Amino acid sequence: MQQTKCARVTVWLVLIALICLESSLSAQTKSRVNHAGYTDVPVLFVGCASDGQVGPLEAPSAKSKVMAISAGAAERLAYYKAEYGVGVLAPRGWHCFGTYGSNGATLYVSPDPINAADLLSTSWKGFAGPAIQISVAEGGTSGRFEVAKTIARVFPKHKAFVARVIAEGIEPASSFPFGPYPADTLKYKNDHCVEFWTPAGTDGLGTASRLLKNDSPISGVAILVGEESSLLHLSIRLPSAASDLVPLIVAQTEQEAAHSDN
Repeated sequence: MQQTKCARVTVWLVLIALICLESSLSAQTKSRVNHAGYTDVPVLFVGCASDGQVGPLEAPSAKSKVMAISAGAAERLAYYKAEYGVGVLAPRGWHCFGTYGSNGATLYVSPDPINAADLLSTSWKGFAGPAIQISVAEGGTSGRFEVAKTIARVFPKHKAFVARVIAEGIEPASSFPFGPYPADTLKYKNDHCVEFWTPAGTDGLGTASRLLKNDSPISGVAILVGEESSLLHLSIRLPSAASDLVPLIVAQTEQEAAHSDN
């Protein structure tokens, strides 16, 4: 059963990767302009090693990722991706590592070296400084618990999903509090996509990750994708000098999620 679940999430994640690759290749043959007026430019691709249910995996390789951003931003950013899961824009020169399993996949990017043993440990508390985490929780596997917790917080039109998970009796209803985190600022794009801002020193969608609260805010986006309501969750905390890159990172994640849902 566990292998079957792993196979399902692997297929789903591979489909996302193929969709993103197709988008990248088509963009190389036909220039396009996005809503901000930028044409396609190549962005450095950085492959990330990963580890998970079937063991360590080497970093994938590619020359670049083509996307519509300014040339100046492209010089400051790289596109990081592990074998499974989705990729993410982050400042150039950062370190990355991915984890994966039957519940989904997560990619971590940090200016400091990432110890894989820490990520796989239950005792490690998380990233105390700047970091980016992008996760896919598969709604049709054990990832449904994480999906249900986020739906309860910010996606009221999908609360039937939460009710089904609670009805299983595996986790108590108290594990799925309804309503937004009090300090979070939310910006809904639609009923399945919400951008968020978690203020410094507070709990919120930003800290529903391995990013610990500190004296800097966390931005990001939560998106429901696929027929089984899987969750794409991005949390970003950058140094103040790079804060202007946050909207670009969020926009790219939203764009790739839209492609995966088509």
